Amino acid sequence: MTTVHWLEQARSQGITWGVPWPRGTTPDDTTFALRDGTPVQSWTTATWPDGSIKWSAHAIGPVGHPAPSYELVAGQPAPPEHPVSVVEADEEVRVTSGEVSWVLTKPHLISKILYGEREVAREVRLVSIKQDGPDEDGSRTRQQTTASVDQIVVEQDGPVRAVVRLTGRHGEWLPFSVRLYFYAGATDVRIVHSFIWDGDPSRDFLAGLGLSADVPMHDEPHNRHIRLAGPEGFLTEAVRGLTGLRRDPGEPVRRAQVAGDPVGKIPNDEVARRLHLIPRWNDYTLDQSSADGFTLRKRTAPGHAWVTIPAGTRSPGYGYVGGISGGLGFGLRDFWKLHPTRLDIRGAATDCAKATVWMWSPSAPAMDLRYWHDGMGQETFAEQLEGLEITYEDYEPGFGNAHGIARTHELTLRAHDTTPSAEELAEHAAMLNSPALLTAAPETLLQANIFGSWSLPDPANQDIEDRLDFLFDYYVGQREQRRWYGFWDYGDVMHTYDQDRHTWRYDVGGYAWDNSELSPDLWLWYQFLRTGRADVFRFAEAMTRHTGEVDVHHLGRWKGLGSRHNVQHWGCSCKQLRISSAIYRRFYYYLTADERTGDLMDELAQAEETFLAVDPLRKVRTDVYTPDPSALSVGLGVDWGALAAAWLTRWERHGDEQARARLVGTMADIAALHYGFLTGQALLDLANGRFDTAREQISVSHLSAVFGLPEICAELIDLDLDVPGFEKAWLDYCRLYLASPDQQTAEVGRPLAGISLPQAHSRLAACAAARTGDAELAKVAWRKFFHDEGDQLNRNPMQRVEDWRITEIHGPGVLMPVEEAAFVSTNGASQYGLAAIQNLALIPEHRQ
Repeated sequence: MTTVHWLEQARSQGITWGVPWPRGTTPDDTTFALRDGTPVQSWTTATWPDGSIKWSAHAIGPVGHPAPSYELVAGQPAPPEHPVSVVEADEEVRVTSGEVSWVLTKPHLISKILYGEREVAREVRLVSIKQDGPDEDGSRTRQQTTASVDQIVVEQDGPVRAVVRLTGRHGEWLPFSVRLYFYAGATDVRIVHSFIWDGDPSRDFLAGLGLSADVPMHDEPHNRHIRLAGPEGFLTEAVRGLTGLRRDPGEPVRRAQVAGDPVGKIPNDEVARRLHLIPRWNDYTLDQSSADGFTLRKRTAPGHAWVTIPAGTRSPGYGYVGGISGGLGFGLRDFWKLHPTRLDIRGAATDCAKATVWMWSPSAPAMDLRYWHDGMGQETFAEQLEGLEITYEDYEPGFGNAHGIARTHELTLRAHDTTPSAEELAEHAAMLNSPALLTAAPETLLQANIFGSWSLPDPANQDIEDRLDFLFDYYVGQREQRRWYGFWDYGDVMHTYDQDRHTWRYDVGGYAWDNSELSPDLWLWYQFLRTGRADVFRFAEAMTRHTGEVDVHHLGRWKGLGSRHNVQHWGCSCKQLRISSAIYRRFYYYLTADERTGDLMDELAQAEETFLAVDPLRKVRTDVYTPDPSALSVGLGVDWGALAAAWLTRWERHGDEQARARLVGTMADIAALHYGFLTGQALLDLANGRFDTAREQISVSHLSAVFGLPEICAELIDLDLDVPGFEKAWLDYCRLYLASPDQQTAEVGRPLAGISLPQAHSRLAACAAARTGDAELAKVAWRKFFHDEGDQLNRNPMQRVEDWRITEIHGPGVLMPVEEAAFVSTNGASQYGLAAIQNLALIPEHRQ
């Protein structure tokens, strides 16, 4: 029925992926198989309005010799040779896959890991360190806490894939959720850890966050092995080293120890009788303090000095501790990108070692989430609007609190029955950092008619395709040159460039971190859909992980709302659905079936209630308004677009009839408004989820259609939900936004005010032209796309061909040599990308 291929090179680990199906082609009771007989587990992640499958998810276990592609067909799947089984009994969950068993009991994540009958590890647990003051406070104290699991829920129980969700808290703070992923025949578990920061930034400082496991050590010290990953390979050491000694134990002995093989009897008695005089190295630490470097050190025991080991640049974040009779592999994905991170091995010379993967290194300064300035006297809305005029920061006292932000990390633990080879470890590290994924070809995705208006790359318009590639490649290069990495930062990009300082405006109010402003997420995902490029997918994946977690409040006063762009991701007082919108998460969820992303969208199940928490227009209102459950002011652009995305996603994922009713009902209400989308705002009654349709006004914002509204409207119109007048209301807005003042006056009685970003809005004209067959409107769309006529708020030189180049900056005036394209801003790049993609899809034949 459809063919899927590897996003990157195939790797033999358990994987999960998503596939779309054209409407009406795949009944909801369809079972799936892989034609070559590979065992597969399948489930539905979304349905079309007619009940047929829209998206399905599929999982396979490790494959010894992966095929280049697989054909997914209707039929009964083959059973796995070693199915993963889940048994729940007496407060215990036991997951078995082949020879490895994982025993889950509270309060730890995993109480035991067994390889056959041998215990490889025990008491896998989350640990954290809380500090009561900032590092500059000399009287600070630290308290280490072991997290406690409160609930264990089996979400899937095989036969190919099992998923167990555990929730709890790090002591009295930091609620967390962890999902454990097991695959048939696999010896590893994938761990997805998410935590929410709920401390008081003035007195709570996170000084360490990690995952620890105890590893029994049964072998002689010279048959115990330490492996820690560097950029090219591994630190390869034994607890008691037999190489480099004054007396040579013999080449076979040395070779065996370095390879991790059993040393056996040492033939040289000069060495054998002096083993007790060879130091036993007990503790190891790899500390990745920045994206540019890690340090290594080891010691023989607590109370003795650390010995430094040659340092390196970027560690993949993978290690092993154990011996010839088995041990534990452990690692953290994107280790150096999410610095400060650390790998610890303690007690390797004792009966029980401890391996810890630190997501926040205790060596680093404690995490400081205090607000970045003192407010500068901006107490009133008038003063705050003045600040907005100079630094573009929308400040408000108390609104820069990080309470409720979150972060997700992906880790792995792997059970071994012997010390793995260097080649095996390298493969495991590669699988961790670039997880395998199967995906349908862009042609297949396009034929399924998902995600609205887009098309395949068009060789007839190669100049535009080249510019799309230029912009993406530029951001990849900027992320590396500007080091857009770190625990809270990785995945985001900067908003605007400062040509005078040859840097992005990282320290200027609202010009710093972008936080999804003007939809770079959408641009990247559409570019992936149409090209299938792995590098585009990985960039979009990192952005989705970041923006869905860090830029959104997941509990507290602003739960469900995101924060506008700022020097700190959470710093802006503009808390809106335009940042937390499900429209930015849907792509990743459906392509990967990632449960954590599903959680983020489920948080928006009642997204309309967030309008009770804060009025988005409170600082600029000229009317008197207090949020009222029966009459909530909702913008028909940025706000309703996010609500519609949440409702549609809820309906197609869960069959939620209330979400469907609110979606279809508000679509009908917009159609019933005298000026449709041009009305600007409408009043929503939370009780019935409907708009008051009596309002007659015209209010247009240049931001209404740059946060996913065109994309969600395209999907809704394609769904043909039988809402008379909705398509007309949308197409009227699309036609008139870039129309001449005379045409606007003729149709609605006056020219539209607030018109800006014409290049971005060229795709609205293209939409109307394509739907109505208006060739002249199509020409207007292309003219606005190429010339950006009349834009006074966002002067955009991106249309001049001669400006599309990169300049290298060297010399004493810059911190380091950099490449810059000063004409590029993320607003402009994102909207250029979306306009280009949609114009090429809708009206390519009208380009002149």
